[in-house]
Amino acid sequence: MKRRTLLQAAPALICAPQLALAQSSFPNKPIRYIVPVAAGGGSDMVGRTVTERWGALLKQSFIVDNQGGGGGVIACQATMRAPADGYTLLQGYVATHGTSPATRKLPYDPIKDFTPIGMIGATPNVLVVNSSVPVTNVKEFVEYLKKNPGKVSYGSAGAGSLTHLTMELFKQQVNSFMVHIPYRGVAPAFTDLIGNQTQAMFPGLAAAIPHIRSGRVRPLAVTGTVRHPQFKDLPTLDESGYKGFDAQQWYGVVGPAGMPAPVVKQLNDTLAVVLKAPDMREKLSIEAIEPMVMTPEQFAAFMKTDIARWTKIAKDRNIQLDS
Repeated sequence: MKRRTLLQAAPALICAPQLALAQSSFPNKPIRYIVPVAAGGGSDMVGRTVTERWGALLKQSFIVDNQGGGGGVIACQATMRAPADGYTLLQGYVATHGTSPATRKLPYDPIKDFTPIGMIGATPNVLVVNSSVPVTNVKEFVEYLKKNPGKVSYGSAGAGSLTHLTMELFKQQVNSFMVHIPYRGVAPAFTDLIGNQTQAMFPGLAAAIPHIRSGRVRPLAVTGTVRHPQFKDLPTLDESGYKGFDAQQWYGVVGPAGMPAPVVKQLNDTLAVVLKAPDMREKLSIEAIEPMVMTPEQFAAFMKTDIARWTKIAKDRNIQLDS
């Protein structure tokens, strides 16, 4: 019996050192880094900026694989089906692991099908109005809405987008009505906002900065609990009386479910070093992104909270879209 037990245990005893050896030598080949958007945009820039420094630290190259389409579904499926060995990672963001799970039936589970690695950073959304709207702060805007019921419309980057859900959250909290005009992207939404076809919007700060600085739109407040360093005079919604009002365009890193803990730790530790570098904050500021270092556990909790927030607002406002 003892001999049989030893024979049965032998494969496990042999495999254990090999597994440890494989993990200790990670990474020993290039890492595939899937970005769920086409090349050239802000999300792509974030991925390439981070992985360039990350690869140097790990002494292994990252191959950025842009897989746009399906609102991130294609990229998410490719990642969840990959081997859970740390050599395929996904740059998840607020759409893939926040707003889309709240508003659509998806062929993936944003929590169960992925291993959280860590947060990269986030940029707030900003409440902006056409420059002809006679308000300069949130309080005046709310009063204006109440005095002009049904006469104010707002644009979004599309139904179910962060720009849509954030404004619906705002409408709910101020108990006012605005007509929603969805567009195919934030650029055409800005065109009509500037032309006064719509009067308000809640875009990400990075997309709004050129229009704010040109004076074509007027910012009233940013989401979150702290002011943004590029607009220190602009108050938060929290300061404006809407405690805990939060909506962020965030970016993070996940891998397939079931990744080995030592590999996850190594990736998280090195990502934190990259994000803490002073010049990395400067590089990401191009997209108005503030680095946010998190452990895998903290990032997992963050995603769950974000999904729960948008699921509630989608249910409250009866926003449910086809997959």
